[in-house]
Amino acid sequence: MRIIVTDLTRFANQDIVCIVGINPDTNECIRPLPYIQKSFCQKHNVLPSKIIDGNFTPCQCTAPHYEDKNYTNLKFLSPCNSEEFKCILKNTSFISVEDGFEVTLTPGQKHIPHDSPPGKSIITLSLIPSKLNIVEDSYNEGQLRVNFIDQTGKNFRYLSITDLGFFEYAKRHAEENRIDELNDFIHSQKDLFIRLGLGRVYQANDGRNGFWLQVNGIYTFPEYNKEIRCYS
Repeated sequence: MRIIVTDLTRFANQDIVCIVGINPDTNECIRPLPYIQKSFCQKHNVLPSKIIDGNFTPCQCTAPHYEDKNYTNLKFLSPCNSEEFKCILKNTSFISVEDGFEVTLTPGQKHIPHDSPPGKSIITLSLIPSKLNIVEDSYNEGQLRVNFIDQTGKNFRYLSITDLGFFEYAKRHAEENRIDELNDFIHSQKDLFIRLGLGRVYQANDGRNGFWLQVNGIYTFPEYNKEIRCYS
C-alpha cells in the first residue's frame, strides 16, 4: 500500500520521529509503528509529500489512536507534486475541530477527556490563512505555540507545535525576532491546512486528564517555504 506522508512530528527524544500518511485511494490515515529513527528519515529525505510503500497491518492500539499500524517492507519513493499533496489534504479536511473529531468543546478547551476518546486521533483542518498565528510561549522561553480560529469561529490558543520542520524553522525565526515575518508569509497565502492531532493520554498539573490537541503539520498553498521542508 502506498501512502503520502502528511505528518513528520518531533519527540522530546530527538533520535526518533513519528510519520503519518494517507492512502490517496481510500483516504485512510496510517501511523507506521514502531517510530522511525530520525537519521533514517534524513538518509532517505523523508518529508511531507513523500510517497511511502509498505505492508501495513493492524496492531494493538488504544482509543483514539486507531491509525497505528505495524509495517514491513517499507520503501521510500519520490515525493508527489504540490497539486497532489494539496488534493490529499483538501479531500480529508474539515472546517471545524468539533466536526473533525465529532466532539463538542467548551470555549478554551484544548483536550478531549480520557474517558470519552473520539474515533480518530488526527484530522486535517482547512483554515483561513489570516486566522492562524505563531506566537512565543510567554511561560517557556524559546518555545512556540499556535493560535488559530477555525471556520466556525472557535478559538484555539497556545497549542503545541510538533511539526518537526516547521518547529525548527520557526524557532530560528523567534531567536532572530522574525516571527512577524513568518506570520506575514502564512497570511499572504491562498490556502492553509493544518494537521491537528491528539497526543497520548496525559494528566495536567491541574488534574485535567485526556488527549491534548497539537499541531502536527502546517501547509500553505500555492507557496511554501523550502527551508521548512528540509533537514538542516
